[in-house]
Order: sequence, then structure tokens, then C-alpha cells
Amino acid sequence: MASDLLSQFRRLDRQDGSRALNYMRLRQALLATLESGGLQPGQALPGERELAKQLVLSRVTVRKAIAGLVDDGILTQRQGAGTFVAERIIKSFSRLTGFTDDLRARGIKPRVRFLERNVGQVSPAEALALHLSPGARVVRLRRLRFAGATPLALEDTSVPQAVLRDPKLVKQSLYDALEKLGCRPVRALQRLRAVALDPAQAQLLQMPVGSPALAIERRAFLADGRVVELTSSIYRGDAYDFVAELHAETPP
Repeated sequence: MASDLLSQFRRLDRQDGSRALNYMRLRQALLATLESGGLQPGQALPGERELAKQLVLSRVTVRKAIAGLVDDGILTQRQGAGTFVAERIIKSFSRLTGFTDDLRARGIKPRVRFLERNVGQVSPAEALALHLSPGARVVRLRRLRFAGATPLALEDTSVPQAVLRDPKLVKQSLYDALEKLGCRPVRALQRLRAVALDPAQAQLLQMPVGSPALAIERRAFLADGRVVELTSSIYRGDAYDFVAELHAETPP
């Protein structure tokens, strides 16, 4: 963990020569280490003194960076025990990965239950989103996604049948199946909004009705510009943190 964090911090230091915002750089380095799997849910961080020594920072700087992530719910502090990564899934918006990829990267065993897996005629909404002609056929997957025994997300996915001929080719990960076909997406557009779980969603995700959740719509594209995936997902709000690394535009 320490080497991963140190390399992330040095990378950010090279990008920004100013020393005035070291606590922000450390915060970003910690987030990047979480995203890359260098820190796992429940893992303890080195103490403030050790981090300050390794990164050549003051303890005040280290404390400020950690406090901000504690306030955000990404880290937790236990009296007399130290600072730990919160028991949540950290999902990056800066990399195109699937649910299975995210859990595998953190050493968590993913599991899926298919609620629907069939082929049908494209709907008007699917035709618009997937750039398909009326009458085209699509594969539809409705999946409940688990980490171990805990349901974390409900996903509805549509894929052109011209790309994925048989829905049973998807055993767990859609992206694994698409990669075998030479059709793994290379970029995506996503929209995120906060929602409250309706009774059907709450029952599937084993949460009280009205619990906070995150709704994400993703359209993923192949290198040639074709839309290969339309997915609408509902993620439990108590189990996921979505993070993105942002950079200011460089003045001309």
C-alpha cells in the first residue's frame, strides 16, 4: 500500500509543481490508490507519523487530507485503533470498468442472479439510444449483482443482437463476454442521479422502501463508434462511493 500511495503522490507532484496544496494532492493520491485496488475495504492506513515521514509532509497536512476523506465517508477512524478504509465499494468514473471488474480488483467475489435473459425486438427508446433501425433485435439482460451474499446493484442491459447473438454467452460479466467476441467497449457516457428505492427495487436489494440509491445510465461505444451497450443500474447508496479525478484546464 505504502509504495502505491507514494507513487501516486509523486505522480501528482510532477503534474503540479506548487507545494501549497499538498493536502489536496495527498487526498487525490489516496483516492487513486483506492481506485487501483492498492487499498482494500477494511484495510488500515499507516499512522499519521509514518505517512508524514514517507511522503516528507507535515503531520498537519496528513491529518487534514485524512479528515476530509473521513468526512466524505471514504475513510473511518476508530478510537485507539487508527484509520481504515470504509467497508464500501469505490467506483471510479475515470476508467471504463464493469461491476465484475470493480469487485475482482478489490479481492471481492462477485455473483449474479439473472432475472431476465432473452432476445426481443428493439423498443423505440432502445433504438434511439443504440442507434438501431426499427425491427432490429436486441439481447436484454436483467441482473441482480452481488458481492458474496449481499445484493449491491440491479442492472437492466440492452445489447444489439448483431454484436451479442445469444444472451447465454453472458455467464456473469457482460464485458468478459464482449471481450471474447472482440467487442469490448473503449469509451462510455454515463449519467448519475440520486433516487429512492421503490418497493420492487427495495425487495430485490434487501433494503427498506425509500432507501437512498444511485441510478446510473451508461451508453458504451466500440472503437468504430457503434453503441454496444445500454445499461440502467440502481446501486445501493450505503455500499458504493463514486469518485472521479478532475483536472483544471491548462491556460493557453
